[in-house]
Amino acid sequence: MGKDTFTIIDNRTGKSYEIPVTDDTIRAMDLRQIKVNEDDFGVMSYDPAFKNTASTRSKITFIDGAKGILRYRGYPIEEIAENATYLEAAYLVLFGELPTREQYEKWVYDITHHTMIHENMRQFLDGFRYDAHPMGMFISTVAAESTFYPEAKNVFDPESVELQTRRLVAKVPTIAAFSYRHSLGLRYSYPDNDLSYVGNFLNMMFKMTELKYKPNPIIERALEILWILHIDHEQNCSTTTMRVIGSAQADPYVAVAGAAAALSGPLHGGANERVLRMLKRIGSVENIPEYLKYVESGKERLMGFGHRVYKNYDPRARIIKNFAHEVFKVTGKNPMLDIALELEKRALNEEYFAKRKLYPNVDFYSGIIYQALGIPTEMFTVMFAIPRTVGWVAQWREMLADPEQKIARPRQIYDGPGERHFVPMDER
Repeated sequence: MGKDTFTIIDNRTGKSYEIPVTDDTIRAMDLRQIKVNEDDFGVMSYDPAFKNTASTRSKITFIDGAKGILRYRGYPIEEIAENATYLEAAYLVLFGELPTREQYEKWVYDITHHTMIHENMRQFLDGFRYDAHPMGMFISTVAAESTFYPEAKNVFDPESVELQTRRLVAKVPTIAAFSYRHSLGLRYSYPDNDLSYVGNFLNMMFKMTELKYKPNPIIERALEILWILHIDHEQNCSTTTMRVIGSAQADPYVAVAGAAAALSGPLHGGANERVLRMLKRIGSVENIPEYLKYVESGKERLMGFGHRVYKNYDPRARIIKNFAHEVFKVTGKNPMLDIALELEKRALNEEYFAKRKLYPNVDFYSGIIYQALGIPTEMFTVMFAIPRTVGWVAQWREMLADPEQKIARPRQIYDGPGERHFVPMDER
């Protein structure tokens, strides 16, 4: 039986090195010993965009992209989406186990009674222009929460960590809804403790003149499922940002704001908005064949298909697709759904896309559902940030407890000029 090692022969020197292999990985620092002479820095690995570099060990989310598997703490996402409430799923991701009834009731109580934000924070939101983008308001306001809770800087105080965890989970929907209302010039709708976590968010978003807002149960459950599916997704761009900022021992509010800033980019949280734009551009089912020809020729891109991780059907997309029909029974049929269904059908049956393993991802259907719920495209990334805050905080907590984690500091390969000397301006 072979050993769990690699033998690396340095052809520059003829020396050989035995490198341990654990979980199909080698430690990058084990390469440092490979040198031409003692003055060398040692060998580094070069991996732009971290396509094949593991930066941490984590017990939170498991993904097998080839098989289309996603699990939270070992539980298949399909089972969680079908059976759990959002706060139940959030508890699982944050604390590692499904809550008992007693734990769940206390968790719901704690979150429900932390949903209010300080009135000065409301005044902070009022300072934004009437046409400010909701995501910009969300990011800034979450960061500003740090100034209201200075004890959050005690990142190794267990009591503080637990309190800030509950505050963040409770307050991000309020900040999100207030940002939306501000962008429309509407009076803020305050939290209602009689409603569920998701129902309360719908209340803060859409309550108008009624004395008591009553969310439609199908709409409420649809949003709950969407949020469950978006809680965590391993070491993506925004999660890595959360860990990098957190590695400097910054407080969780500014770390979440930084993660949300990463999420705001069109290649990350803005992807479902790009899907909607594509469907609008296609216009009708009859135009799909022509559009796919443009995609194959490189003139257009097929938004919502393909994923850095998944080389199979994104399991989250399958769940959303199945629930979309229930939503449209309430909201009325969205013509974009017909275009999306036909586009998916044709793309999956064409060799060009099959060879490239381009399958629908979670963004393909989520934007259509958000639009059906009356949520404008400017709010899509904010809607993403609400549930992903749970994942970010879970990853932050895990990172703080990991004795191997140090402040993030990637290396670089310098390829600029060699040493030069200053030349006076008149001689340049």
